[in-house]
Amino acid sequence: MCRLKYILLLLSCAFLTVKAGTKHPLHVSTTEVNFNAKDKTLEVSCRIFSDDFEAILARLYKQKTDLSNPNMKTAMDELVKKYLLSHLQLKANGKAVALSYVGFEIDHEATNIYLEVEKITAIKSVEVNDTILYDMFDDQMSIVHVVKGQVRKSTKILYPEKRFTANF
Repeated sequence: MCRLKYILLLLSCAFLTVKAGTKHPLHVSTTEVNFNAKDKTLEVSCRIFSDDFEAILARLYKQKTDLSNPNMKTAMDELVKKYLLSHLQLKANGKAVALSYVGFEIDHEATNIYLEVEKITAIKSVEVNDTILYDMFDDQMSIVHVVKGQVRKSTKILYPEKRFTANF
């Protein structure tokens, strides 16, 4: 577990140290699923390098992308939503659940995307099926965290693997 914490720390630092316009050698995204018992929701956030994300959106949807341009926010919301809903699926307690897109924001060189699943009264297991940027890189790594109260379960998923199940 100590080794995984070290890897996660390095990956977090990688997101913060990449300079704009510089190619980065690491192809990684992070996804966190947090069970909010009070609101009975799963709160989902994904963090993806913006340059990689813009590149795959432009390639797949054949249109200009600029996630940081406020004038393109509505169009980018549609592309981000379409991409994420087709590359991230969840099961709660063994049953597929519908993700609702909340929005995205730019944070330095990364894009944070927010989704939500409503009407989750209790959680015994969460299965994450994550193929974010798998259609771009064959060395893609997905770091996945599932949090319920004080319990946090984390893993790294290396292409072509795509599933992680956290049992509570």
